[in-house]
Amino acid sequence: MLDVITVGDAMIAMCPKQKGPIIFCNTFERKLGGAELNVAIGCARLGLRSGWISRLGNDDFGKYILKAVRAEGIDMSEVKLVDDYPTSVYFREVLADGSSRSFYYREKSPTSTLKTEELNEEYFKNAKILHITGVFPSINKNNQNVILESVRLAKKYNLTVSFDPNIRLKMWTKEEAKSFIEKLLPDVDILLIGDEEVELLLGGININDAIKTFHNYGIEKVIVKKGSKGAVGSDGERIYEVDAIKPRALVDTVGAGDGFAAGFLTAVLEKKPLNECVQFANAVGSLVVGVEGDNEGLPYYDDVLVHLGQAKKIER
Repeated sequence: MLDVITVGDAMIAMCPKQKGPIIFCNTFERKLGGAELNVAIGCARLGLRSGWISRLGNDDFGKYILKAVRAEGIDMSEVKLVDDYPTSVYFREVLADGSSRSFYYREKSPTSTLKTEELNEEYFKNAKILHITGVFPSINKNNQNVILESVRLAKKYNLTVSFDPNIRLKMWTKEEAKSFIEKLLPDVDILLIGDEEVELLLGGININDAIKTFHNYGIEKVIVKKGSKGAVGSDGERIYEVDAIKPRALVDTVGAGDGFAAGFLTAVLEKKPLNECVQFANAVGSLVVGVEGDNEGLPYYDDVLVHLGQAKKIER
């Protein structure tokens, strides 16, 4: 049985060799990225059995991603290479303070060939958690149908549904995002949302009132991420304010939210109390920002314990 499965696309990430505006960057390094894939990788490194449902172009980029993800120990039985749809690519700009911008080239996404009837019920039946984000459905209408069907299957087989809105306004409008996300929320069990996304979905509302609103949808666990200010977690009975964990270095903020999700889901499956789940997730996220790349900074379990001061690591 798999602990966590996810549905999403993957891209070749072209990462600049130097920091600064992309217009002045002349050399890039090929890596891989994708929000849902990052979570699958993060879960695998933390010791979970994770699986990924996707489609890649039947080209050298797609084959590279297939090979790299297999090396992480992720189940790839529901990933296929397809002809006539090139693997998506995006270029990144990283500034000196670690902030970044993304430039997408994913219009003819291979994931548009994934049909709802191709979703394998047995795959859902033999999993514990389905993790989804708002990135995959923002690519095209087909993917929205795939996500809705994935959630239906997850509920049919009593999986926990974890959702990170991860709203990218370069991919869809505020109105489109809000409309689709509102369809999902009644079936979500764990909501991992950024404070800026709360404002986007609910308007100018304080975090405690926003948490109550999300619980009213039937969501069991609501986590509001506040970046360097930590996170707030609620189980409907108590609200926990959990401080951020200072990163060793602030190099690249991309992937921190995906790391947070992987850490939180790992702690949930270990049946940790909610405040400890948020603390563990904070630790993973703070390790991610210390390394350049979408998923290169995703830590292994022992690294997180060391970062939390719960274990020691002998360096030499």
